[in-house]
Amino acid sequence: MTDAKSIAEIDQWLIDNNIDDIECMIADIAGIARGKSMPRKKFIEDLQTSSLRMPETIFGMTVNGDFALNDDLSETEQDVILVPALETMCMTPWQSEPTASVICDCVYENGTSVGFSPRTVLQNVLDLYKAEGWQPIVAPEFEFHLMAKAEDIDFNPRPPMGLSGRRDVGSSPYSIDSLDEFAPYFDDIYDACEAQNIDVDTLIHEAGQGQYEFNVIHGPAMNVADQSFKFKRLIRQIAIHHDMFASFMASPYPETFGSAMHIHQSVVDIESGQNIFADAQGEDTELFLSHIAGIQKYLPKTMPLIAPFVNSYRRFGSGWSCPTNTHWGRENRSVGLRVPASGPEGRRIENRIAGSDVNPYLAIAASLACGYLGMKEELRPSKEFKGSAYEASDRALPRHFLDGLKAMGACEPLREILGDAFVGIYLEAKELEYDSYSSVLSPWETKYLMLNV
Repeated sequence: MTDAKSIAEIDQWLIDNNIDDIECMIADIAGIARGKSMPRKKFIEDLQTSSLRMPETIFGMTVNGDFALNDDLSETEQDVILVPALETMCMTPWQSEPTASVICDCVYENGTSVGFSPRTVLQNVLDLYKAEGWQPIVAPEFEFHLMAKAEDIDFNPRPPMGLSGRRDVGSSPYSIDSLDEFAPYFDDIYDACEAQNIDVDTLIHEAGQGQYEFNVIHGPAMNVADQSFKFKRLIRQIAIHHDMFASFMASPYPETFGSAMHIHQSVVDIESGQNIFADAQGEDTELFLSHIAGIQKYLPKTMPLIAPFVNSYRRFGSGWSCPTNTHWGRENRSVGLRVPASGPEGRRIENRIAGSDVNPYLAIAASLACGYLGMKEELRPSKEFKGSAYEASDRALPRHFLDGLKAMGACEPLREILGDAFVGIYLEAKELEYDSYSSVLSPWETKYLMLNV
């Protein structure tokens, strides 16, 4: 629980910044911010009495509002205690009144962590690394689409108008003019990131219409995951204030470029601070190769975490820069696991498979868990892939949502690392989402079957 000194310090910070509204947030399994908003005095009182609570069933909620209930998550809906991670406290600049937000962990009355909270799932993976004297360093790259804010957004999404009054059409990768079209929006993004302690780096226009990419600067995995969670919310909220929508959907437009969350990951020795993926001569270490091998072996079994929705699978056939397998190679964007050019200190793996629609905590946890298993099992990777891997038929990813669920449910090493209760609840939620999806008549069925068969 939070000690009295920390509570006094945060209360003074809130007073100094004239803040009287605090948002207490958790990430549900879809990565959506859930929580409560309250006045400063109520927030401080709840911290002092450990009475900031929410029902644990929030972690079994599907994206469409159903609940996955089983032996680990029952309809009694017992409360869990929210414990603010005070290092995540920051301003929420898009609110009309001075407002702060804070990300929370969740514990039971006896202080035990709620194992199916996404932030706890990641922490459990990081604890395994810590026990080995290692610290994962990650850097995500987020692609997203800006869309016009219109009544028919659900049926006809399209890019918004820029400053010149024209729409972003066609493929315009790295276009500076397209960035200029939405300069006021991106200026507000940078300002909001500074207010929320989010360290962003490069901004580019991606290949799709109205598609952009921001990079979050590399750092310790939990800190970067917290920033990523806040970042996705910030991008959407600032877009609304500019009369637009922002979407992290993996494939919002058929037959065109999808949106990914590429995860750059390395591991440093906690004591020395040195990257354990390269030796003193700059050569790949055995641990580096085993990390790659672990991702190759286990990542296809984590598809429900890195491709969490039916729509996620549409991205895998959406064109260039979207891998379909777990081959690896140096400076090769056609493979699932790219090794960027770097010096020894920057030796890393870029997981290019995860979609932008993921829960950042869970996608980072999955990618790191796979690499950890590879290092512990001393696995060996396949031969480095040369040339284009788009048509390679071996090491293929699961191509259907249900195949991914089945593979994850049957993988005992991952169930042990991620938590059996979490995996059970998560897969149950995904099955409910698939049932909901399957109950809706698709436009394809209406167009080709209704009057023809």
